[in-house]
Amino acid sequence: MNFKTLSSRESLSLDIDSVAAIIAKIQTDTGEIPWSKNGHTDPWDHVESIMGLTIGGYINEARAGFEWMIQNQLENGAWYSSYRKGVPEDKTLDTNMSSYIAVGVFHHYLITHDIEYLKMMWPMVKTAVEYALSLQAPGGEIYWAKSPESRVDRMSLLTGSSSVYMSLKCSLAIAGILNRSVPGWKKGLKKLGDAIKYRPHIFNVTKSRFSMDWFYPILSGALTDKDAKKRIDKYWKKFVVDGLGVRCVSDEPWITLAETSELVLALSAMGNHRLATIVFSWIQDKCFEDGSCWCGFTFPNMITWPEEKMSWTNGVALMAADALYELTTACQLFNHNFWKESEYASFL
Repeated sequence: MNFKTLSSRESLSLDIDSVAAIIAKIQTDTGEIPWSKNGHTDPWDHVESIMGLTIGGYINEARAGFEWMIQNQLENGAWYSSYRKGVPEDKTLDTNMSSYIAVGVFHHYLITHDIEYLKMMWPMVKTAVEYALSLQAPGGEIYWAKSPESRVDRMSLLTGSSSVYMSLKCSLAIAGILNRSVPGWKKGLKKLGDAIKYRPHIFNVTKSRFSMDWFYPILSGALTDKDAKKRIDKYWKKFVVDGLGVRCVSDEPWITLAETSELVLALSAMGNHRLATIVFSWIQDKCFEDGSCWCGFTFPNMITWPEEKMSWTNGVALMAADALYELTTACQLFNHNFWKESEYASFL
């Protein structure tokens, strides 16, 4: 990994306005943000798209997205795994998809500093996080989901549990800001972090082909410092194609802009800003004529696939740009030092 250093702000060529605008165009009148025009919606990617809207200054649209979440939250705090035009398609209740709302709400607060709006969002966040913690295993990992028949699927995924770890940090920060009592949440965070760091064997290995399983423990902050560097170095060649980006799956010739942007976030979070900037430079020109990002492309033939414009891909590209170029006051959201040194560290 011997790369030349790029200049900072000057290396940003991504059209921020166009990238944010495509998310707003995909959003429906109800506030729902499907993957693409006429596509399906899942709660996790819906929140990722809200974060992109917030970075792009589309505050009203972002809040319409939060309102859609409020309207569709179930009594137990969860959401269904998939919707199409507001109608549930997959009634699985995924813990990761449900708890990620905490990340979106905290991110929104870091940009808007609107304490009254944060108070409005708190009941939704609280019940969503409690749903995820209700499926925490004795070993600390988070069970994947409940089936539509309310049976607990006791499979635990490293990517999903890592994402829940980030959600728990954000929810504890919100609780601290609002001075709300959340018994057991800190213990749940500690148990989950220990599981990810010290007992990786308890997680299902079927997803180890996916690059998210590689860097999500770092992106979430469960692995930091030497542990993070060791994991990045160990699997770099498995997933990264130098000069192009990150494979979605290790054994397929398919680079995805979302996974590449998330690796950028993980590298930036652990303090390797130089390498993060270089990796991000590989994908900034992978855009449609309107300036929005491709979802992915095959190599070596460089065929754009799929052809649809994806809301969440553009959302995470904005998050990566923010982490590198400090576009908003939420730019440090995933930064490991932020969670160690900021005013929010005392809430964890």
